[in-house]
Amino acid sequence: MGKQLLILPGDGIGPEIVAAALDVLDAAKERFGLDIHCSEGLLGGAAIDATGDPLPEQTLAQARAADAILMGSVGGPKWDALETGKRPEKGLLRLRSGLDLFANLRPALLFPQLAAASSLKPELVAGLDILIVRELTGGLYFGEPRGVRTLANGERQGFNTLVYSESEIRRIGRVAFELARKRHGRLCSIDKANVLEVTVLWREVMESLAADYPDVQLSHMYVDNAAMQLVRAPKQFDVLVTENMFGDILSDTAAMLTGSIGMLPSASLNANGQGLYEPVHGSAPDIAGRNLANPLATILSLAMLMRYSLDLPQVADAIEAAVSSVLDQGCRTADIALPGEQPIGTAEMGSAVVAALRGQSS
Repeated sequence: MGKQLLILPGDGIGPEIVAAALDVLDAAKERFGLDIHCSEGLLGGAAIDATGDPLPEQTLAQARAADAILMGSVGGPKWDALETGKRPEKGLLRLRSGLDLFANLRPALLFPQLAAASSLKPELVAGLDILIVRELTGGLYFGEPRGVRTLANGERQGFNTLVYSESEIRRIGRVAFELARKRHGRLCSIDKANVLEVTVLWREVMESLAADYPDVQLSHMYVDNAAMQLVRAPKQFDVLVTENMFGDILSDTAAMLTGSIGMLPSASLNANGQGLYEPVHGSAPDIAGRNLANPLATILSLAMLMRYSLDLPQVADAIEAAVSSVLDQGCRTADIALPGEQPIGTAEMGSAVVAALRGQSS
């Protein structure tokens, strides 16, 4: 029986980068004889414009029926004036929650060809290979109560709630320990246990899990120190695990270590292995429709989809090797091009990866 993929191009540069990834998917299907069927849905601003809802019920139903979802990006200034609950980003949050996609995996792998494009000195990032595991359906982004209220004195006050249960912490912790076991056996749990009670509990649960993983070395670090260490000595890390907002911030920091946020893929998984795969970067409305966006993070997200949801590691390896090959050839979009290098466009980069993937079988 064939596999079902839901494609959510979204907003801004989303349709362009997803189109490039779908060309790579077609080449992979041809080369490996894959039985994969794609359908397309609406999410974010595109869904608001068409239906008034950033996550239409039809899209959620399509998502639940799919083996995996490949997404572009959501949001843009066109919808900024809408109330928070109706903005494009709310559709993405509801999708993650509706599918219980609690585990977000964000690898920060520096391709050697891009060492000079990193914002850090090449010797600090050469060989960088870290994985950030972010809890995705709890914490401040979902906690209740939340809102803006008017106090007795007439002043407005905004409030959010950071809350985690033991079971929520335990399940993301197990994902992180298992991944660390398959990598280099080191897990660093990021918290703020010196001031936040919820992360005191986080640390206690991580410590209790460690007894089940004697082959994994567990350490702890406050989030402010972790942010500093990521730009001071990033190669000290193997796997990092943290709560939702801390992970959101740290993974964007890690993105710049790789040369560009346009190089960072991500996977968001539920307990059944169903996943939402998307580039870490946003919708970049300033360059949308201009054939300037880097599609490699989306193409690498497709590789993660093959590995984690479809259990096709050989296809994932081939796609990642094709990306490395085009970088060897000197192909660069504007975000990773050094002074003097001639950048190519979104479509051209996608075509180069397709050619490299097809060339592997010859």
